[in-house]
Amino acid sequence: MDPQSVQTNVVLILDFGSQYTHLITRRIRSLSVFSLCISGTSPLKSITDLNPSVIILSGGPHSVHAPNAPCFPDGFIEYVESKGVFVLGICYGLQLIVERLGGCVRAGEKQEYGRMEIEVEKACGLFGGSKKVGDKQVVWMSHGDEAVKLPDGFEVAARSQQGSVAAVECPGRRFYGLQYHPEVTHSPEGMETLRYFLFDVCGVTAGWKMEDVLDEEIKVIQGKVGPEDHVICALSGGVDSTVAATLVHKAIGDRLHCVFVDNGLLRYKERERVMETFERDLHLPVTCVDATEQFLSKLKGVVDPEMKRKIIGKEFICIFDDFAQRLERDLGKKAVYLVQGTLYPDVIESCPPPGSGRTHSHTIKSHHNVGGLPKDMKLKLIEPLKLLFKDEVRELGRILEVPSAFLKRHPFPGPGLAVRVLGDVTEGNALEILRQVDEIFIQSIKDAGIYDTIWQAFAVFLPIRSVGVQGDQRTHSHVVALRAVTSQDGMTADWYNFEHKFLDDVARKICNSVRGVNRVVQDITSKPPSTIEWE
Repeated sequence: MDPQSVQTNVVLILDFGSQYTHLITRRIRSLSVFSLCISGTSPLKSITDLNPSVIILSGGPHSVHAPNAPCFPDGFIEYVESKGVFVLGICYGLQLIVERLGGCVRAGEKQEYGRMEIEVEKACGLFGGSKKVGDKQVVWMSHGDEAVKLPDGFEVAARSQQGSVAAVECPGRRFYGLQYHPEVTHSPEGMETLRYFLFDVCGVTAGWKMEDVLDEEIKVIQGKVGPEDHVICALSGGVDSTVAATLVHKAIGDRLHCVFVDNGLLRYKERERVMETFERDLHLPVTCVDATEQFLSKLKGVVDPEMKRKIIGKEFICIFDDFAQRLERDLGKKAVYLVQGTLYPDVIESCPPPGSGRTHSHTIKSHHNVGGLPKDMKLKLIEPLKLLFKDEVRELGRILEVPSAFLKRHPFPGPGLAVRVLGDVTEGNALEILRQVDEIFIQSIKDAGIYDTIWQAFAVFLPIRSVGVQGDQRTHSHVVALRAVTSQDGMTADWYNFEHKFLDDVARKICNSVRGVNRVVQDITSKPPSTIEWE
């Protein structure tokens, strides 16, 4: 999807490193307004090329006084004022506006973190509509610095219960600021504030919908792929690559050639189940390549998760290049493009937040389809979903009539079980043990009727052994962990609270059915601080 081709208003978020930045993007899209997030330190041209009607400056962990504190590019203020662009600063973004426009920001006498009550002082602008002076609301604060002197023309719109500035505005210059985070659920009236700001203050219209994304993507693909070009699609069996393949197939028809690679890192009977679905329900042209030995031989002895991802990414590309050569021999034409189901969270998490010493957001992990690809790859990439979140991809899949049961499948990482076996994946029978444990866990979840309420569930093979007693004998066997989370888009997640009886039943099944396992533990960590996958 080309952001410049979106017909509705574009709300651009400049990311300064807040863990909540992606939520701003999601919240605005939920209002049927297209929003896009880029680094706060991007060149001015990256901003002007997108021609935004509204720009939101995100929060961040930095102080505006810190050396090398991230900031919008030179010429930004002049650009937004000359074009009449509305600007909203959130947390650090507010302080950046105040400091750069001649106000004063300093370390607060009392820091404000967590839930805090604010009081409206100006019932217009940010708090117009149903709000009146003296109204109070609970918001989520996360700051140590505070604005103590506002730039000329700015007014305080709200203060915290400690008397600190909580909201500012200068309607004449179209600058606004919130010291709290309206995008998080801990600010119950935050969405109302964002909605009022976008629609009533800025005059944005709600017109962005997934049907438009589908039509636009088809045009983009048809415009990019030549009339005789052939395209390869890497199918993983997951929702993302399947929706991407179905979309591209709709755009170019039989010039799409799908390949499903069995890399030896798949779940229990995954190959058979996925190929049956492709052939029976999706009618996609799929070639299955068994590359188990190729992958496992390269992974032997490798324990570093980043190295695993890089190796797997490289081997996938080698296979795709080889598949392209075979296609060229068979068709007499060279495949030019490779389709991947990269999503927006993949891009965000694989990017270097500003002020980290990198170019923008801190790299959480290299995704197989972002950071794991070699620079000398011969095929050009088509990533039709790279600006969408998982729930948006599922909606797009429903429009494309991908079977509902397939769209409800839990996410599965591109590197497969390589990032669920901690340590060397080739050591002993770790992969086989993990497959059996995972199958018992997932099937138990389905039998309990809770599969669709869980975002993702899986088992992890831990690189430790524990002492146990099985059959009146001492054992020194493997430990496995169970992980299940709820989420909306995979960017944040809460651990799923199973009933104790369910966990007891699953643990018994695993220890009684899977030879070599004598202990089962549950991961009860949310994201953040943890990621969903262990590696």
